[in-house]
Amino acid sequence: MTEGGGGNLRLDKWLWFARFFKTRSLATKYVQSGKLRVNTVTIAKPHYAVKVGDVLTFPMRVGIKVVKVLDLGTRRGPAPEAQALYEDLSPPPPPKDGDDIDRPGRVAPRDAGSGRPTKRERRETDRLRGEDI
Repeated sequence: MTEGGGGNLRLDKWLWFARFFKTRSLATKYVQSGKLRVNTVTIAKPHYAVKVGDVLTFPMRVGIKVVKVLDLGTRRGPAPEAQALYEDLSPPPPPKDGDDIDRPGRVAPRDAGSGRPTKRERRETDRLRGEDI
């Protein structure tokens, strides 16, 4: 699946082929921002020639992406084809603080007697006050 000839491909084009960016112009702007490194060297030119075996490091929304180029590709194909172009070497994202509380369906722990009373507790309080209904 390599592009014919020299065995290299423009960096912005490869990022677009590998589906890291929705459009090639977005990939070009990102490379020009100077946030991307190829083999530990900061690259700011979208026409930089990427070769098989190069390691790309760049920040994404979720964290730092580290990918090794396995193939150059010839087109922007479906996602499984795009994922075959690289090997993801990224470290797993760190766990968020209080991650277990944010999950739906889990109730935050509460000390007995603190917070708003339950219906049962309210009825018991009403009985003690003599406001039995």
